Order: sequence, then structure tokens, then C-alpha cells
Amino acid sequence: MADSSSTDSVSVDMEAIYPSAKEHIIRTHHGSISVAVYGDMDKPALITYPDLALNYVSCFQGLLFCPEACSLLLHNFCIYHISPPGHELGAAAINPDYPILSVDDLADQIAEVLNFFGLNAVMCMGVTAGAYILTLFAMKYGQRVLGLILVSPLCKEPSWTEWLYNKVMSNLLYFYGMCGVVKEILLKRYFSKEIRGGTQLPESDIVKACRRSLDERQSLNVWRFLEAINERPDISEGLRKLRCRSLIFVGDMSPFHSEALHITSKLDRRFSALVEVQACGSMVTEEQPHAMSIPMEYFLMGYGLYRPSKLSVSPRSPLTPSCISHELYSPESMGLKLKPIKTRISVEI
Repeated sequence: MADSSSTDSVSVDMEAIYPSAKEHIIRTHHGSISVAVYGDMDKPALITYPDLALNYVSCFQGLLFCPEACSLLLHNFCIYHISPPGHELGAAAINPDYPILSVDDLADQIAEVLNFFGLNAVMCMGVTAGAYILTLFAMKYGQRVLGLILVSPLCKEPSWTEWLYNKVMSNLLYFYGMCGVVKEILLKRYFSKEIRGGTQLPESDIVKACRRSLDERQSLNVWRFLEAINERPDISEGLRKLRCRSLIFVGDMSPFHSEALHITSKLDRRFSALVEVQACGSMVTEEQPHAMSIPMEYFLMGYGLYRPSKLSVSPRSPLTPSCISHELYSPESMGLKLKPIKTRISVEI
């Protein structure tokens, strides 16, 4: 993967794999990065960033195959799927002589991606490690982020348990590649026990597909991203300064459930909401994507964006946030429609 101090792009036709998506390999000051663009580029931009060892197909395909969520997002946005360096489909191994990027470097790469496409302010959606990168990006480039949709996000430095698991994975990836133990640790990170299966329950198709996608990753590229995430600093205090609206999803069986609650407690109570999805792991986008549809619809209403109708016109101008009605986030308006689901929001008195 070549490095360059200038910004350039190579387009690859990805329609056979992901209909209507075009992949761009963009050269930044911190190396090359893949961005798959999906939708009408005249519309407002939604930036996505996946979790460790995943890319836009393995992390967001379930959400975009969910009819309600797909119609909502693609009607209102052009989606820019950013993959961590070397995580894109068909990626080659990154030159081992290149330095390992820090989480700050990864956040700065996003700014260069926005510059390349001429984007000003964007909506962001990230999962776990990707949610951390996008949150850090919002803290560093606040004027360029209109809102955050975070799925099982991280914000603190790794706990001892996470640090130990990450170190085990790191050593195995470096010396043995994407072996069975690494895949099992990653699958536990992503999914609830119910769909991972066991002695009496078969492994779900979602987990089987994810297992196959992990086989396609370059193990040393995953190792590099893992090293960056395992050295991440605590950004909790900086969350108080965020002024963009935030919608947080977390599965109640996610190993990062307590982290999501912590993030919610640190965010400005006027601009954030938490949706806890029952019987779900970290990757809500794949395990229970239908649970995200209505909360996202209410969230986007605050920006004047709506689900498409026959008479509607697709938005083609920058988003202008407006006040989100507190009633839209009430358990009565969301929870009853999306069982099993819990919602939380703190309303300033």
C-alpha cells in the first residue's frame, strides 16, 4: 500500500459486489485509505467507519439490506464507507516498514477524505472501534460533524480485560495470522451468544458470513489497527465539549455495554439519546438492524430529514440541524414500536 504526501485517487468498479458503489483509494499524509461511495453525491454525506477486522460490507451490509433503514438513509444521504487501512475488499498487506498509525492519525485521515471529496460538514456512523475514531474526529474537527450515530462505542482506555484479550489477539495475529482462536475472540466481540451458537444451537448465517469475511483479512493489517485501538487514550472529558447531536445504540449483551452507558453520562444531556437493544451483542448493524430504523428516523427528523414518500423530494443541500422534540425520544414513541428495545434520554429540567 503506497504512501504519499499528496492526495490522489484510483477508482475501482465494485458494482458486482456492492451495487452502485464505487471504491476510491485515497492517498493521505498517513498512507492510503479506501472509501466506497454509495448513492447520489449531490446529497448530504454520511460517513461510516467499521469495527476491528471489518469493512463496510461485513459491518453495515445488514443495516443497508434492512428495507426501512436503507430507504431512510439512501433517500437522505450519499454514504461514504471508510475502511480502516488495509481492511478493504481485496486489500494487499501494508508495507511492514510503514509506521503504525495512532488513533489521532486515523482521525486525521478522515479529514483528508472529506477534503478530497469537497465535503464540509457530515453525519457520522461508527461501530465500536470505528465509533471511537469518529468520536475523536468530532472532537478534533467539531465544525465538520453534524451528528454522531454510534454503535457500541468506546471512549475510555482499554480495561484490563480488554487489554489482555487484545494482547492475545495481537500476538496471535502477528505470529499465526487469522487463526481460529482470533476469529472466536472477534466473534464474541461482535455477536451475542445466542446467534454464535453452541452445542445445542447452530451457528447463525450472520456469524458464518462474518467468519468467512475474517478469512479474507490481511492479518498484519488487522494487527496494525488493533495496536492503535489498544493504545487509545481516554477521551471521556472531551465528550462534554461536543455540541453535535448523538444517537447511541448498544446491545445489552455487548462486552462494551457499560462503556456506552459511560459515554451517555458524559455527553451533553440536551443533545444525546441512548437505545439499548435487548438480546443483542455489539454489532447491532448486523444482528438486529431493524431495531435501528425508527430511532434513526426520529433522530434525523431533528435535521429536517424524513423517510421517503411518493411526493417527497430528495435533499440536495447541507443539513441544518433543528431542535429535536423531546417527545420523539420518549419510551412511548420508540420502545413500544421496537420491542424488545429500551431507550434512554436525559432531558434538561
